[in-house]
Amino acid sequence: MNRILIVFLLFVFHLSFSQEIDTLVQNKDLKVGLVLSGGGAKGFAHIGVLKVLEEAGVRIDYIGGTSMGAIVGGLYASGYSAKQLDSLVRVTDFEKLIKDDLPRSAKTFYEKEDAEKYALTLPFDDFKIGFPSGLSKGQNLYNLFSKLTGHINNTEDFNDFPIPFFCIATNLETGKQKILNKGYLPRAIMASGAIPTLFSPVKIQDTLYVDGGIVNNFPVDEVRAMGADIIIGIDVQDSLETKTQLKSAFDVFLQISNFHSIKDMKEKVKKTDIYLHPNIKDFNLVSFKNKNFILDVGEKDARKLLDTFQKIASLQKLKPIQKILTVKDSFFISEIKINGNKSYTRSYILGKLKLRTDSKTSYEKFNEGVNNLSTTGNFQNIDYRFISNDNDTYTVVFNIQESENKMLLRTGIHYDNLMKGAGLINITRKRLLTNNDVASFDFVIGENMRYNFNYYIDKGYYWSVGFNSHYASFDKNVSLDFLVPDGLDILNTSVNSLELKYGDLTNQLYFETIFKRIFLLRLGGEHKWLRYRTNTIGVQQRAANATDFENNNYFSAFGILKFDTLDNTAFPKSGFFFEGDFHLYLISGGSNIDFHQYSIAKAKAMFAKSFWKRWSVTGSVEGGVTFGGNATHALDFFVGGYGFKEINNLKPFYGYEPLSLRGDTFLSSTVTIDCTVYKKAHINISANIANVGDDLFNSSRWIDRVDYSGYAIGCGWDTFIGPIEAKYSYSPEVKESIWYVSLGYKF
Repeated sequence: MNRILIVFLLFVFHLSFSQEIDTLVQNKDLKVGLVLSGGGAKGFAHIGVLKVLEEAGVRIDYIGGTSMGAIVGGLYASGYSAKQLDSLVRVTDFEKLIKDDLPRSAKTFYEKEDAEKYALTLPFDDFKIGFPSGLSKGQNLYNLFSKLTGHINNTEDFNDFPIPFFCIATNLETGKQKILNKGYLPRAIMASGAIPTLFSPVKIQDTLYVDGGIVNNFPVDEVRAMGADIIIGIDVQDSLETKTQLKSAFDVFLQISNFHSIKDMKEKVKKTDIYLHPNIKDFNLVSFKNKNFILDVGEKDARKLLDTFQKIASLQKLKPIQKILTVKDSFFISEIKINGNKSYTRSYILGKLKLRTDSKTSYEKFNEGVNNLSTTGNFQNIDYRFISNDNDTYTVVFNIQESENKMLLRTGIHYDNLMKGAGLINITRKRLLTNNDVASFDFVIGENMRYNFNYYIDKGYYWSVGFNSHYASFDKNVSLDFLVPDGLDILNTSVNSLELKYGDLTNQLYFETIFKRIFLLRLGGEHKWLRYRTNTIGVQQRAANATDFENNNYFSAFGILKFDTLDNTAFPKSGFFFEGDFHLYLISGGSNIDFHQYSIAKAKAMFAKSFWKRWSVTGSVEGGVTFGGNATHALDFFVGGYGFKEINNLKPFYGYEPLSLRGDTFLSSTVTIDCTVYKKAHINISANIANVGDDLFNSSRWIDRVDYSGYAIGCGWDTFIGPIEAKYSYSPEVKESIWYVSLGYKF
């Protein structure tokens, strides 16, 4: 009877409250329950409504939510104000978070190379193609929620939050609803919002959960049962679409899932005392780019009921306590516990996480480490929790579930002016011989046959071991001058150029380690077979239809030091790159009877920096020099071209055809200015200079003048298959223009 009277009073605005009414309600502290529906990005409207409720002075006593309503409601119940949530949403790139985009700088060196080769990766266990359970694991969102809820990470019972809270999830096995009101809040709200096909199911204990909107998208009865006298409900779920609006499989899935919830809403609206349905019908679950507009619409529509909310506030004896929560940017880790690992060692996991105990770390670095562990594909679930200690430190407890998937099928495509068109098929097998290992075989189909085999045992922070074998070949017309160092007597020929058939087979066994978390040191031994052949002429008593200018095996010891924090290899906007490489060639077998031990040292440094909003500049310097062994020119620096994967000492250079310049010493510098004109579309201009020749450092040739220069202007697009680029270049020395076209990741 009291509830009916209260609701009646709220809508009789023109009547003043008499002494009798005051007496009736003076002993009753009005309890307000808030119901927040699911609706994906449309759920941002909840925050706009909450801002008006706060302005009116309404004290929320209970919150129940589903999906996005669970996320907003959970954070609000934990102590955040609506204004704080509003600010958080406006500055957060949710499209990036949902895609599980991982900053390139957070990956290990092995994984950087791996990620920049394949366009598509699918499970391939038992040689059967599978598909992932969702487009995203939601790891970025989980990391964000874990950071935001650090102030309640020791609270197990959601009824002990500043505002008692629960959320609804769907048991994936039974299809029944589950009220989540205990446990770890980030995990609970992730389970409630795990939209099928978009997010992978969330495992809590031994049960898999998905979006609660499937079974109960508006938990009004459950909020009433908490003890609420009056229910304020905000409904942002989709309405049914017409057949012309159902344009994709995802649209059809949403339509089917909405049948049940829309039917239920007819009764649930009647049970809601104050029902709000913001006018956001033109948006859908993934309209995250329209978040600011949705926030504003929620606030605008709620403001129409400001007087009603103020009446509610006047009936509440206790006023809400406004607290401003501060989110720490870093924390001190005293202990790391890892549970659930069987095949992967603790050192391997810590190596991927890049975490150490008794040290301070930022949430940004912590999240990068967690995402790095996630992107290995070796773990189905990575659940972690921060536990506060008395001395202002944290124990981080990881509960992980290893992936049962051991084999992957991966593909890619590429085209450039040197290697021409090619398709890549890869088979990757994890845990082939031992834990922590991975074997990968690339087979390249195209105009030039290639393969690449890798076997790597990852020991995390300890020394890892690897073996690599790769073969590459291509054909290219070159000038006669180009092959003079290989013994071609141009006086005895009547042609101006010839077709060079280049072949390289390299096998490496190496050990590597990461130190200071950012440097890679690799030491190993190498066998290399090189052949330069032409069918254009026959000389030196060789077959009339073929001549080998190089057909030898070389054995060397090598060391590589690498540092790489570039955010993108094709269109970098920030970061630094350095690689130093030293090879000592010890033995040669084959026709090179004049071989003497010699060394090649080379290094490259590159930086990228953004300026203004869409502009960035990159600069690089690179050089290499040969010491000793003057009779061996097999591994000279071959300079010119753009877009190909570097093999041996083949170096790109604007303004020249591939393999146009040659020498045992090479120095160059390049500057590029890039503008992002639209999303991932770019235009850029570049300039480079170089000196290439033999024994440059034995004279002043390397510094007294610039022998070669080139310029380029181009456009590019960063796509899922890799960068697609077209460049027009010109060299003042050659006085000819060249077009470069490159498509897809280099391999």
